[in-house]
Amino acid sequence: MGILGGSQKMGGCGSPSGGWAKGLVRRKQVDSARSRSGGGGHHQLAKELSILHLIAIGVGSTIGAGVYILVGTVAREHSGPALAFSFLIAGIAAALSAFCYAELASRCPSAGSAYHYSYICVGEGVAWLIGWALLLEYTIGGSAVARGISPNLALLFGGADSLPAFLARQYIPGLDIVVDPCAAVLVIIVTGLLCVGIKESTLAQGIVTTANVCAMIFVISAGTYLGFKTGWPGYELPTGYFPFGVDGMLAGSATVFFAYIGFDSVASTAEEVKNPQRDLPVGIAAALSICCALYMMVSVVVVGLVPYFAMDPDTPISSAFASHGMHWAAYIITAGAVTALCSTLMGAILPQPRILMAMARDGLLPAFFSDINKSTQVPIKSTIVTGIGSATLAFFMDVSQLAGMVSVGTLLAFTMVAISVLILRYVPPDVVPLPSSLQESIDAYSDAQESSGIISQVSGGSSKDSTQPLLGKKDASIDYPILVEKVQDILTEKNRRKIAGWAIMFTCIGAFLLTFAASSLGLSSFLRFSVCGVGVTFLLSGLIVLTCIDQDERRHKFGHAGGFICPFVPLLPITCILINLYLLINLGSC
Repeated sequence: MGILGGSQKMGGCGSPSGGWAKGLVRRKQVDSARSRSGGGGHHQLAKELSILHLIAIGVGSTIGAGVYILVGTVAREHSGPALAFSFLIAGIAAALSAFCYAELASRCPSAGSAYHYSYICVGEGVAWLIGWALLLEYTIGGSAVARGISPNLALLFGGADSLPAFLARQYIPGLDIVVDPCAAVLVIIVTGLLCVGIKESTLAQGIVTTANVCAMIFVISAGTYLGFKTGWPGYELPTGYFPFGVDGMLAGSATVFFAYIGFDSVASTAEEVKNPQRDLPVGIAAALSICCALYMMVSVVVVGLVPYFAMDPDTPISSAFASHGMHWAAYIITAGAVTALCSTLMGAILPQPRILMAMARDGLLPAFFSDINKSTQVPIKSTIVTGIGSATLAFFMDVSQLAGMVSVGTLLAFTMVAISVLILRYVPPDVVPLPSSLQESIDAYSDAQESSGIISQVSGGSSKDSTQPLLGKKDASIDYPILVEKVQDILTEKNRRKIAGWAIMFTCIGAFLLTFAASSLGLSSFLRFSVCGVGVTFLLSGLIVLTCIDQDERRHKFGHAGGFICPFVPLLPITCILINLYLLINLGSC
C-alpha cells in the first residue's frame, strides 16, 4: 500500500523540520481491488462476514445496559413523555454519521475504520491522533462495561453478595482500591473467543445479542399489555406531552445520542466482509434502524406505564413493572442488562486489535501488531495484548469517572469521517501519483505562463510579440497545442482543488467557532455574538462555494467502485460536523 505526500512528491532534500511537517500531512494511497489482490506482503484477514453477522455486531455493540437506566434519567430531567421523540431525533443525527461511514467503508474496505479513512483523506498526523483516541475509548469503555457486569450478575443470582468469593469484588486496604475479578475473567473469556476466529466470535455475539433483544421485546409486549389494561397513566398528565418544552426534548436528544454509539464497530471489520460494497452499508443501516426502533418502542411503553416524575432513575423499567405487580419481571430485565453488557464488551474489544494491526501495517507501530495467524486469520497477538490491557484495567481501576469521556474518541472519529467525505468528493487523493518528471514540468509551466502569457496567446489572446520566437527559437507551445490544452486543464483542475480545499477548511473553522460560541454561555454577549457571526460567515461561505463548484470527477475512481454513495453532499456531512462538534464541546453537560 503506497504513501502519497501532500504534493504527491515524497522526494527532495528539504530541511528536517520540513520533512517532519510533510510527514504529518502525508496521505496513504487508497486501496484498490488490484492492489488488494496483490497481497501487500502480509496475510489477509478471513472474509467470513455476511449481512447478518454485521447486524449482530452493530446491534450488539450499540444496545448496552445504559438504555435500561437512561430512559428514567432522561424522562425525569429533560424529555418527559416525549422521550420517544428524543430517541428519534438522536437516531436521525446518528444516521448522518452512518451515511458517511457507509460510503467510506464500501469504498475503502480495510481494517482500521476512521483511522484508515483519516490517513487516506486527511493525513498521517490526524490519523495517528484518531487511532489512539479510538484505542483509548474502546479500552476504557470495555473496562467500564466489564466492571458493570458483576453487580448485575449478583442481582440476577439473588443479591449483592451472591457471587462466589473468587469472583466478587474485594477491597484492598493497602492500595485503597476495589478489585473486580469477575470483570477481568469476562474480558479474558471474550479475548479468547475473539482469538478463535471472527466467524465464531460473531456467532457468539449474535446469540448474546438475540437474548438481549428478546428481553427488550418482552418489555415492549408486556408493557403494552399493562398500558392498555391501565389506560396509560403516564400520558394522562396536566403538563402535556412536552413538560420541559421543545428545548427539553432536544436536550434529551443530546443525551441519548450516545446510546447509538457502537455501530461504527461494523466499519472496523470491513476487511473481513465477503461483499463489502453491498453488505457494509446494509449492515450499518439495518443495525442503526433496529436500535432506533427498539429504543423508541421501549421508551413509549415505559413512559406510559409510570408518570415521568415518578420514575426510578436507577431501575426505571423494573420499578415500572413492579408498580403494576409484576415483580418477577425484574429477573428478565436484569438478564437483558447482563446480556447487553456482554455483547457491548465484545463490541468494545473487537475493533482494538484491528486498529493496532492497521497502524502497524502503516509503520506507526511495531510490526509485531500486524501479524495475522495463518490458521484462524485473526490478529491474535494484537488481540491478546488489548485483552490483557483491558483485563488489567478492569481488575484494578474504577473507571466510572473516565467512562463519561470515552465518547470523545467516537465523536472525533465521527467528525473526521464527515470531513473525509468532503475531501473524497472535492479533493480526492490520487490513486496513482503523477510521475515526478511530469509533475515538475507542470509546476515549471505553471510558473512560466504567469509571466509569459503563453496560455492566453495560444487560446486567442493578442500580444505584439506573440509571433516572435523567444531567444531565436520558435515558441514550443505553438507546435504542441494539444499538450498546452492538457496542461491548461490540469492547471484549471488544480485551481478548483485549491478553492475546494480552502472552502472545506473555512467550513470546519466556521462550524467550530459557531458551536463553541453557542455553547460558551460564560462569555460576554458581545464576544459571543461576534464569534457566532464570524462562524456563521465562514460556514455559509464554505457551504455556498462547495455547493456551486463541481465535485471532482476522480471520485468515481476512488477506491472500490459500486458501493454506497452518501446523499446530499455537502449539506449532510457539514450538518454531521456541526452536530458532532456541538456534542463534543458539551460532552460534560450531556
